[in-house]
Amino acid sequence: MKLRSPGDIGLIIQQARLAHGMSQTALAENLGMSQRAVSEIESGTPTIYMRKVFDLLQATGVELSAHWEDGDAG
Repeated sequence: MKLRSPGDIGLIIQQARLAHGMSQTALAENLGMSQRAVSEIESGTPTIYMRKVFDLLQATGVELSAHWEDGDAG
C-alpha cells in the first residue's frame, strides 16, 4: 500500500496492530504512550510535522509503502 497521508499511516498501524491481536491499550503500554495518542495516530489526526513530512516527500518524489506480516506468521 502506498502511503500518501497521515490517515494512510494510521490505517496501516491499525491493521497491523489488529493482525497481531493487540489492543490500543496494549500497544500504548508497550511504547510508553497513552491509548489516546495511539487512537489519534490510527485515526489519522495530522500534526503539523506529519503534514510537513508528507509535503517534503512529495516535493522530493519519495514514495512510502508499507507491508507487514500477520501476527500468526512464523
